[in-house]
Amino acid sequence: MTTLKEKNEELAKKYSDNLDNKVKERVREMQDDDKSHYLIYRVLGISFEEGENIDLYQNKGRFLYKYAGSFLEEAAVLCFIEKFGKENAKKVKVPNSEGTRPKTFEIDCLIEEKNAYEIKWRDATTDGDHITKEHTRIRVIHSEGYTPIRLMFYYPNRDQAIKIQQTLETLYKGIGGQYYYGESAWEHLEDVTGIDLLGILTDIADNKKGATA
Repeated sequence: MTTLKEKNEELAKKYSDNLDNKVKERVREMQDDDKSHYLIYRVLGISFEEGENIDLYQNKGRFLYKYAGSFLEEAAVLCFIEKFGKENAKKVKVPNSEGTRPKTFEIDCLIEEKNAYEIKWRDATTDGDHITKEHTRIRVIHSEGYTPIRLMFYYPNRDQAIKIQQTLETLYKGIGGQYYYGESAWEHLEDVTGIDLLGILTDIADNKKGATA
């Protein structure tokens, strides 16, 4: 039987391969890009070569953040499934009872028809509209009889993004939900599932060739 660590290793390889392929594809595309805008880079003191590197890493970064978030969400869900089974730990959609956009809200993992988890690897948004959308989402989920719970494994660094998260924490707790971030998120996941996902991922990372802390 495949162990949870082996499942996470397979998951990590899948995401790593997909990320590598996506980056290589974008690099090939960028070779034919119009670079006339580099004139403005040079006006601002950025050399042509440095401008190329900036554009390249900006594109790599966008893919990396997307894949990192999707990977960690799926890895966390694997822990819930390991503990509660697929029937009792699943992704579901609930209709938006407070408006028409969006038509539904997705729960990343609903546990035993009770605890509705929103799983984030790291939310660094500074968009104030994010608060309104999230407030609506948790009210809708709460009206369905579920307890909204937010797991965010890495806290943002910038002041404005931190303020957004502090507001969201107040909204979650004000409606009877729960909010965990950073170390408390890893601890909550382990308390609920009995699985040390942080330890598993640390081992996988340490065993990656060329990976450094």
